[in-house]
Amino acid sequence: MPAESMIDLSRAQAQPGKAQQIATRIIFLLSGFAMSAWAPLVPFVKIRLDISDGTLGLLLLCIGAGSTFSMPLTGFLTGKLGCKTVILLATIVLCLDLPLLTLMDTTLGMALVLIIFGMSIGMVDVAMNVHAVVVEKASGRAMMSGFHGFFSIGCILGALAVSGLLSLALTPFLASIAVIAVVLLSLLGISKHLWHDTKSKQGDPMLVMPRGWVIFLGLLCFVMFMTEGAMLDWSALFLITERSVDPHNAGLGYTVFAIAMTLGRLTGDKVINYFGRFKVLLFGSLIACAGLLLSVGVDSLYAVAAGFIMVGLGASNLVPIMFSAAGNQTSMPANLAIASVTTLGYAGILAGPALVGFIAQLSNLSIALSCVAVLMLLVAASARAVTR
Repeated sequence: MPAESMIDLSRAQAQPGKAQQIATRIIFLLSGFAMSAWAPLVPFVKIRLDISDGTLGLLLLCIGAGSTFSMPLTGFLTGKLGCKTVILLATIVLCLDLPLLTLMDTTLGMALVLIIFGMSIGMVDVAMNVHAVVVEKASGRAMMSGFHGFFSIGCILGALAVSGLLSLALTPFLASIAVIAVVLLSLLGISKHLWHDTKSKQGDPMLVMPRGWVIFLGLLCFVMFMTEGAMLDWSALFLITERSVDPHNAGLGYTVFAIAMTLGRLTGDKVINYFGRFKVLLFGSLIACAGLLLSVGVDSLYAVAAGFIMVGLGASNLVPIMFSAAGNQTSMPANLAIASVTTLGYAGILAGPALVGFIAQLSNLSIALSCVAVLMLLVAASARAVTR
């Protein structure tokens, strides 16, 4: 392990083991569970505040703004306090903030609680990925895809749970309390197994600009998160405008993609351990590229469905591989590198779909999504360098 890496496992009395692997999976699941619990609450916010779609869109940007602000700081905090402390504190803040999302009755107040929500989500995201890198290194085998797979499962469970509670006539506030109870009880059960020895050996700066190889990894993450964001924000509209799908059924396109990505991540560790990171990164990006081109190039719903499945499966393990690469590089301490890569990746989710919309405005949505496919070729071309 590099001398300047965040963790020197040799100085620890023990290394993370099975209990820490299970705890890492659960914290990824809880993060997705808590984050996606917000999605079914969005319509209630619009009704309660009596705001337009445009104002709601600006409010939703507050989540991304909070995450983008907190992620670089979290790299410093994980080195100073350790991942366990940051995960616990940020999750508690998240739980305290969630009910406020169901109660706030002013636009300014909602903006503030959404910023806090985004900050806490961003902090947990960075800290749990740093924790995952440590656990993966100690295991000596690929585990990152499985961790991210549990995050995807958590997203599905969180949205389903809150939707189910609301359908049973519970108020949004009581539904949020139920979510908090699940998260806090689960956190209490795993907290003793979160790895404690993840502090930096040397003082890290509070803020640091990414440098060297980390910048390149961050740009690749930007492309991959941009692809996921394009599927989230544009797949339904593509089906409506380009394939004449009924608007009530257009959401099924993203559902197919999300299910394929979740399955890909849950099986990803075995695939990576068998084929190696290079082949998975190379062929995964090529499959995702081919899936996008198939979806936009063939005027058939079967082709679109097959293409979306290919994008989900192909892209499923690319981001986990990038996080592992960020944790193993030597240009920066691992905690700061992961914070930088995560921040650049999230910028892809925020700015990427807007860029797709701009290109679509100048041409059409099929050409815009084809441009995303071309960018995936850059990921494929970088596979050998990333996994060397």
